[in-house]
Amino acid sequence: MARPTARPLRVTANVIGVLAFLVAAFPVYWMVNSSFLDRNEIRNPVPTWVPFGGDLDNYRTVFETDQFVNALKISLMVTVLTIVVSLLFAFIAAVAVSRFRFRGRVSFIVVLLIIQMIPVEGLFISQYKMLEAMDLLNTVIGLSLVYVAGVLPFTIWTLRGFVSGVPYELEEAAMIDGCSRTQAFFKITFPLLAPGLVATGVFGFIQAWNEFTLALVVMTKEDHRTLPLWLSTFTDVNRGTDWGGIMAGSTLIAIPVVVFFLVVQGRMVAGLTAGGVKG
Repeated sequence: MARPTARPLRVTANVIGVLAFLVAAFPVYWMVNSSFLDRNEIRNPVPTWVPFGGDLDNYRTVFETDQFVNALKISLMVTVLTIVVSLLFAFIAAVAVSRFRFRGRVSFIVVLLIIQMIPVEGLFISQYKMLEAMDLLNTVIGLSLVYVAGVLPFTIWTLRGFVSGVPYELEEAAMIDGCSRTQAFFKITFPLLAPGLVATGVFGFIQAWNEFTLALVVMTKEDHRTLPLWLSTFTDVNRGTDWGGIMAGSTLIAIPVVVFFLVVQGRMVAGLTAGGVKG
């Protein structure tokens, strides 16, 4: 009796999954499709579903100046610096909170949650004054510092769960076999944390790569724009919005994200497999 009932449920679940995928993928398709159309076709009330007869003029517009390449360099530097620094400090903090008992441990965890509840916009003035005092406005280090401060609480909280999920008895068994505490941690526990490091790294990447408002406050000079700020240059008071240029630029911005996730996906599966504990 169970099999005839299970088949319709499975088919229904598959149909719902396909529909959800199409809904999620349609904006991406429309972005790429519009990047090959001229302004008149984009503004036409009748949509152009397939860009037959399209051209690469919008992409040529993107590369007419060095602004895209310069913004790409700044975004890459800020993103890499944010991921490396946040993972390093979050990893140390997560291990300390999960493996050691010290005074103020619970308070530290509560403070992390409270910080996550503070609206980012409420910190703009203090962050701007702080960076101005340290002469870090319009610098990669200054913007990365602000991003790390925003990413770090969530990263610590996420990594804490992964570290707590690895039994401490594994390290004790390694120490019985002759390893020091440090060797046992890096040989046994650290490989098992690969999925957690990848997951938190993905969050930091998305946050730093797509963030707009903080970059707008910190990077005020034209030659220090990140990619999201650079996209805003396609909007002009007199000429209106160049949607073709925005779509072409957005497509180019999405390429590094796609490549990153392809790399991360393989490493996440490898980390999950390597992290399997045999009983």
